[in-house]
Amino acid sequence: MIERLHVQGVRHHSPACARLVAERVEALRPAAVLIEGPADFNDRLDELALEHELPVAIYSYASTDLAVRRSWTPMCDYSPEWAALTKGRRTGADVKFIDLPAWHDAFAGIENRYSDAEKRYTEATDRLCRAFAVDNTDALWDHLIEIADPEGLTERLDQYFDLVRGESEASGTDTEREAYMARWIRAALAATDGPVLVVCGGFHAPALRKLAATGTTEAPEVPSPPEGTDVGGFLVPYSFKRLDAFGGYQSGMPSPEYYQQLWERGPGSAAAALVQRITMRLRGKGLHVSTSDLIGARSLTDGLARLRGHERPGRTDLLDGLASALISDDLEQPLPWTRRGTLTPGTHPVVVEMTAALTGERVGRLHPATPAPPLVADAQAELERLGLDADAALRLDLVKPRDLERSRLLHCLRLLAIPGIKRAAGPTAGADVTSEEHWDLRAHGDRLPALIEAGALGATLGDAAQTVLEQRLDRTGELDAMAGILFDAALCGRAHLTDRIGAAVEAAVADSGDVSAVGKALSVALALWRHDHLFGTAGSDLYAAVIAACCDRVLWLVEGLHAPPGPADLGRLDALRALRDAVRHAPDLTPSPETVTRAADRIALDAQAPPDLRGAALGLAWTFGAPTDAVAAAEGAAGPNRLGDWLSGLFALAREEVLAEAQGVVAAVDELVGDLTEGEFLEALPALRQAFGMFPPRERGQIAERIVSLRGGGDAYDLTARHEVDPLTVAASMALESRVEAVLEREHLLFGGES
Repeated sequence: MIERLHVQGVRHHSPACARLVAERVEALRPAAVLIEGPADFNDRLDELALEHELPVAIYSYASTDLAVRRSWTPMCDYSPEWAALTKGRRTGADVKFIDLPAWHDAFAGIENRYSDAEKRYTEATDRLCRAFAVDNTDALWDHLIEIADPEGLTERLDQYFDLVRGESEASGTDTEREAYMARWIRAALAATDGPVLVVCGGFHAPALRKLAATGTTEAPEVPSPPEGTDVGGFLVPYSFKRLDAFGGYQSGMPSPEYYQQLWERGPGSAAAALVQRITMRLRGKGLHVSTSDLIGARSLTDGLARLRGHERPGRTDLLDGLASALISDDLEQPLPWTRRGTLTPGTHPVVVEMTAALTGERVGRLHPATPAPPLVADAQAELERLGLDADAALRLDLVKPRDLERSRLLHCLRLLAIPGIKRAAGPTAGADVTSEEHWDLRAHGDRLPALIEAGALGATLGDAAQTVLEQRLDRTGELDAMAGILFDAALCGRAHLTDRIGAAVEAAVADSGDVSAVGKALSVALALWRHDHLFGTAGSDLYAAVIAACCDRVLWLVEGLHAPPGPADLGRLDALRALRDAVRHAPDLTPSPETVTRAADRIALDAQAPPDLRGAALGLAWTFGAPTDAVAAAEGAAGPNRLGDWLSGLFALAREEVLAEAQGVVAAVDELVGDLTEGEFLEALPALRQAFGMFPPRERGQIAERIVSLRGGGDAYDLTARHEVDPLTVAASMALESRVEAVLEREHLLFGGES
């Protein structure tokens, strides 16, 4: 029975392997063709037989309440698996996928089924690279397989994979998958008298030959998913950019357009076609490429190929020849084809364009009859209904019901990361809510794949966006992030479905020791609770609960906060502003004004509290008409390292109140400043400048007039005239002037107060 078994190990996305597989199917006429691929897709292989434009991929998902596990099985024209599928069907073979489903634990952490195992056999391939004087495994593979003489290819592949597998230790994941695939092989051998061809990654081939010899011949079942897991799969269009190792693809070959040309034209013609492609791309980007450059590149390419023992130029011969002819600058980074991985910052622009030309722009297309998840139809129907299915620069007025509906749809697409949907301006968390949004809509080749892949999240855009929000919630315990989730829920029109989010935010607030983060959550929740004309969230129990929890927490945190003098903390000042606004606009949800003012009085007179917090507490008390003694509070902020920050806090919370009652405050501050020495004043100046910068020019003018009035009259203009000089520069200049005067006085060079 085992004599009828033919195991063809391949490298995924290899043109040479694809040709070999097609030839073996034609020669063997096997009764069964078994392919490394998701066995749970076997009932839907007819979908792969539709007239698609490759590349396409089988997208598999496993969705739970907490997360979605995704996996792709991509195929292009030159994939050996595709050759096995198409050629096997044409010859009448029983074609099946024989690997475990993508949601199985064997694929935990693996997004691409065809991820290479090369990291596990680096020692063997490194030794081969040294023996053949090549830079990496891609160049080694080209040298041994892609541009080598096709004669003896099967034997070379077997030797290569026997070597790398023989020196590598298989993981538990490998052995579990191989045991499952072997059961399919034994069942196929038992069910037929004809040949059985197995097409699998070369790393698995030696093990499958051994495992197929003994064991049960009963056909395996497709495993059932874990309880509570929704699994499924669909075909999605794929692209060469997603296939390219230079773009971060975990498996396969770099430069997919090169291998497409190699598949269609053969090595000799492929090189010439790609030189033309690279030249056109460089010229299109405004990079000069002359005829003499191309002649030089051709000579270098041919010379390198002969030097390396290649009858026809390979990929690295072509790239090295072009780089040598076209780049005269010193390179800051090694040429990317000398290693594996993505392009790095600093890569020469000519090199970037060369690799992009060899990546190609090919994007797959599915046959119109290909099944798709319900989300795709929902999205397309909604985009058409709301007039959002064409390229446009949109300005939306959220007060208008239709524009609000359009905005919510676009925000759902934004959360799902659907390409071609970009918001340029609009309401943001923690900022004043505006009723205007600007969007930029553009067609994008990856939009359909993204929608298909998002289908695992829900049947409608709203449901899928809701899933994204809840998964974000599960991934973070940070209150700042949760505030953003609350705001996104409102933007998507999902506020009425976010009870779970609200409960999580309340719990995070109760555990948080960061008053700035609590203040941000309060600011967001208060804005959403108040602005029903935009979001329909006014009076929402969800946001009301968050407001109540945040107010209590802010008050509790600031009253116990003790710290030495330091720069004003704008985050905690924002938190107190949010508390003030909540007490004003949501009194039924917050501590009473009397409770807040009593706490503010205690903080304002607490010598251990930081200066900015003491000033803010005084401002908070004034907001609600508390009779706090401003002079007594200000005396506690005396000193060059306290005064400016104290004023920043006061002005942040009670700018209007300060202006209305400015005489008492201005007089107290003027007295404190007057008591400073010149050195102390220079130390205090930057913070003072920051504090008074909170007032617009007109209000600074009012304060200046009162200071002048206290000093006996004069022109207030000199105090408010705007000078475009950094305050630190002013302070340094004044300090230098003081030192100069001290030296002149010491040397008796001052006469009548002048030098």
